[in-house]
This record gives sequence, C-alpha cells and structure tokens, in this order.
Amino acid sequence: MNRYQQLKEEAYVANMQLPELGLVVFTFGNVSAADRKEGVFAIKPSGVPYKNLSPKNMVIVDFDGQIVEGKMRPSSDTLTHAVLYKHWDNVQGIVHTHSIYATSWAQAQKPIPIYGTTHADHLTIDIPCAPPMDDAMIAGQYEYETGLQIINHFARLGLSHREVEMILVGNHAPFTWGVTAEKAVYNSAVLETIAQMALITTQIDIDAPRLKDALIKKHYERKHGPDSYYGQ
Repeated sequence: MNRYQQLKEEAYVANMQLPELGLVVFTFGNVSAADRKEGVFAIKPSGVPYKNLSPKNMVIVDFDGQIVEGKMRPSSDTLTHAVLYKHWDNVQGIVHTHSIYATSWAQAQKPIPIYGTTHADHLTIDIPCAPPMDDAMIAGQYEYETGLQIINHFARLGLSHREVEMILVGNHAPFTWGVTAEKAVYNSAVLETIAQMALITTQIDIDAPRLKDALIKKHYERKHGPDSYYGQ
C-alpha cells in the first residue's frame, strides 16, 4: 500500500463533494487534506476536471509547497494552503472555491453580516473579508501572499482560526478550513448557504436588523458552549 494512500483517499473524497454540493463549476476549486505527523498534505492536481479525478492523482506536497509525490502539477492555490498549514498547526483540511454567493460578497469586499440564527449556529461575528492585497504582494508570490493576507487579517481583527473557520478574500473568493478535510468542506457549504441567505435578506430589506446578542449567544452556545445540548 502506498505510504500516502489514506491521505489521498481523504483528499479525493473531499474534492468530489464540492461539485456534489454545488460549490464549484468546471475546475474552480480545491480541497487539501493534511497529515501532521508526515508534514505533508494531499491536494487536487491543477486544472483537472472533477470527473477525471482519482485518489492516485492527488499530489502530495510538504508545508513549504514542495512536491513530495505525484506526477501532476498541484493546484495553483497550493502555496496558500501550505502557508495556512505551516502557521495554523491544528488545521488538517482546507477548501477554496469560487462559489457564487460567497464569492459575490468577496467581490463586493464586504463581510457577511450576522442576520440570523443559522449564522449564529456557527459563528458569533460577521464572516470576515480580508482586503485585496496591495500591488507589491500581487506582483510577488501571489498564492503565498494570499495565505499571509488571510493570517494577517485574522491577527488585525484579533480572531482565532480555531473559532472562525472561514474567510472571504476581497475581490477573490472564500477559503475555509477545519480539523479534517470533511469539516472544511462542511464549513464551505455552510458559508455559501449563509452568504445566500444574507444576500436575499438585504434584497428584502436593505436595512434588515442584525441578530440581537441574546439570540447569538443562545444559538452558538447550544452547539458549542460548555453546556451544549444540540445533537447526540
């Protein structure tokens, strides 16, 4: 059995969820799955249609973005994944898509306001939107700098990536992460749903009120608090 077979299988299964969930068209997205013990992650090969993917063509890359195993070029976003893995040591899965609603908020350079309890089930704050990179960063190692832009924006806002597992990158698109690739995909689907709901809310009433603090606290803590009671 290949040393990285299980990791490749995990990355493949997670990648195949993206089109199933309506989060990608054509090749506009990728998932990676990390193995912290080995210091590597498996990621989708660049530009390969989802129907042509298989576990064997997932590419194994280290946390510096260097290919460890694989005959195909990894995703063009590989360095962004590598930077996040290197700096955020509990992350073991990362997703990047250009899903319609989340990307629309990113293109508008707007955080997604917390309007309802669906949002509060997952976060107690607006979904952050990092500003577009400056010209020097864009002209440099663009994908590497994208990872730093995400990390630096979290630092500026004083956010924990353990509590907030999603972000929009201004004029670009969303990234999500989690303790597994499966959780990162889940977060990507949640983000897209919240983004769609928020857009429709503003279309119904541009001055729609934000969710009040008592409901934010109740809905978040019943799932994530010390006395949580949601689920089995």
